[in-house]
Amino acid sequence: MIERKIEKRIRDFLEREKKALLVTGARQVGKTYSIRKVGKENFESFIEINFLEDRMAQSLFDNVDNSAGILLRISAIANQPLIPGKTLIFFDEVQECKEIVTAIKFLVEDGNYRYILSGSLLGVDLKDIRSAPVGYMDIFEMYPLDFEEFIRANGVSKLVTDSLRESFRNRTPVDAIVHKKMMDLFLLYLIVGGMPSVVVHYLETNNLQEVAQEQRSILTLYRQDIAKYDPENKLYLEEILELIPSELNSKNKRFILKSLNENFKFSRYKNSFLWLKNAGVALPTFCVAEPTIPLLLNKSVNLFKLFLSDVGLLASMYMDGIQLKLLNREKDINFGSIYENAAAQELKAHGYDLYYFNSKKQGELDFIVEQDGEVLPIEIKSGKDYKRHAALDNVMSNRDYAIPTAFVFQNDNISIDGRVIYLPIYMLMFLERETNPLPQIYRLNLEGLSTE
Repeated sequence: MIERKIEKRIRDFLEREKKALLVTGARQVGKTYSIRKVGKENFESFIEINFLEDRMAQSLFDNVDNSAGILLRISAIANQPLIPGKTLIFFDEVQECKEIVTAIKFLVEDGNYRYILSGSLLGVDLKDIRSAPVGYMDIFEMYPLDFEEFIRANGVSKLVTDSLRESFRNRTPVDAIVHKKMMDLFLLYLIVGGMPSVVVHYLETNNLQEVAQEQRSILTLYRQDIAKYDPENKLYLEEILELIPSELNSKNKRFILKSLNENFKFSRYKNSFLWLKNAGVALPTFCVAEPTIPLLLNKSVNLFKLFLSDVGLLASMYMDGIQLKLLNREKDINFGSIYENAAAQELKAHGYDLYYFNSKKQGELDFIVEQDGEVLPIEIKSGKDYKRHAALDNVMSNRDYAIPTAFVFQNDNISIDGRVIYLPIYMLMFLERETNPLPQIYRLNLEGLSTE
C-alpha cells in the first residue's frame, strides 16, 4: 500500500477546519485514492459522488437554493446514510459541475457534514471552482510521489529515513552502504517516477517494460485530453509537450521558442504554456535577473526552462532502452537533464516556486529558491566534477548578494567547503519550504495620538 503525505494533511485539515477542501492535481496523481482512504478510515459514513461517471448527479443542484434541498437529493442517491457529525461527502470530478461553487457555500454553512471536492487539472478550467467564496473552502494541490514517498513504498524503513534526515540536518556523512543503496533507489526513481499506477506496476512486477508501457498510457491520456479540451491550440500544445525532452537535453536547457516556429512570439502563444502548467503537466522554471529577494520581482516570463511534472514520464519519452542505460550509468546518457527534472519535481512538491539565474558575466545557476527569508542557490550535478561550478563561485563571492549558503546536490556523500554544502542528490527530499512560520507580532507605538 502506498502512503501519501497529503493523507495526513487532509486528516489534519478535517480535524482543524470546518470548511470544505478542494484537492486538485494532474490526472493520475492519486487524488481519488487518497481521499477515499482518509474518508473510509476516519468517518463512520463516507459518500462519494462522481460527476463524470454519473451525469445524473449534476442535477443535484438544479433549481435548488438551500442546503436542505441539496442534502435531500444527496440522501436519495447515496449508498451510505447521512449521519450528522460523522459523514464525509466526496464530490469527485467537480470540473464537470461548476454549480458546486454556489452549492458548497450552502452546505458548509449548514455545518452538519464535512465535504471534500476533487478535480483533475488536465484539460479543464477550475477557475470558477477555485474562486469559491473565501472562508468556505481551502485548496490543496497534489503531485506525483516525491522521493521520500517512493522509497517508503519500496520498503525503506522510517528508521533509515530519520537517520538520513539527521545527517542532512547535522551535515554528517551517511553510512557508505546506506549511501550506495539510496543512490540505487534514486536511479530507479528517475526511471519509475512518481505516478502511483506506475509505482504500483513496478512494485508488483519489477518489470521495467510494463512500467514504460503504463507511462506511455498516461502520456497518451494527456494527449487525448489536449485534443478534447483545447482543440484550437492542440497542435502547439502537443508539439510543446513533445519538445520538452529535447529542449532539456540541449546545452542550456532553456526552452527555445523558435524550436516551435521561426516566427514564434511568446505573447501570442503564452496561453499554451500556461495551459500545460495549470494542467499539472509541465513545470516552468523562470529566469531571474538578480538572485535577490523577492525573486518574483526579478522574474522574466519570456525566459524559462520547461520540465515535465514527473521524471519517470520524461524518461519514457526518451529512446527505448534508456531505463537500463540509466541503471548502468552509461556515458552516452545526459544525466544532467534528468537529474534537473527530478529536482524541479521535488522542489515543486515541497512548496517552492521554481526559478533559475542566468547572467552573461556570472553564468547560470540551475535553481534558486527562497528559504528562511534568504536566497538559496542550488546546483544539480550528475558527474564527478561536481566541485567545479564557476557560476556558483561568482554569485557566492558577490558581496551585493550576501548569500549565506549554497547547496550542491550530487552523487557523493556529504561534505562542506566554506559556505557551499555538498549533499547527496537523494537529500533533495529533506529540502522543504517553511509553511508555518512563527507569527510576526508588530505593534505600532501611537503614544501621543490617543484621545484617552
